[in-house]
Amino acid sequence: MENTFQKDLKIGHEVELQVLEMVRKKYPEAYQYEGYCKEGDIYIPEPHDKWVEVKADFMSEKTGNIVVEIEFNGKPSALSTTKAYRWVFFTGNKYIITTPNRLRRMIQDYNLKPATFTGRGDSCPKQAYLVKQPLIEKTAIKVIDL
Repeated sequence: MENTFQKDLKIGHEVELQVLEMVRKKYPEAYQYEGYCKEGDIYIPEPHDKWVEVKADFMSEKTGNIVVEIEFNGKPSALSTTKAYRWVFFTGNKYIITTPNRLRRMIQDYNLKPATFTGRGDSCPKQAYLVKQPLIEKTAIKVIDL
């Protein structure tokens, strides 16, 4: 039986491919980066050397929260270290397109506090903001309903 981490990784990979299809409409040379890359999941070589980070968060449909990670196993991660110019959250029924700066500004403007928890399939704790989905949608560049 496939473990949770492997299953989530496989689903994440499929979501990245879906986002890549959208990105290629504007940037045909874009490609999915294979393996772990701190900079992002999708690389856009032209015209400005950009990265897109893709986050699949299916639990948001049940909890109403989008997880915005900032630390994993005591080390800065995700929003704290991203080099991506766009972040795309996939909830299962919509794509929410935003930027790291919009996320940071939203966290500051709404005085959000991070939570510490160990996610399903994780072996170490993470720190993350649990942001109400409508708030991220309100501050996003674009929301695509499926």
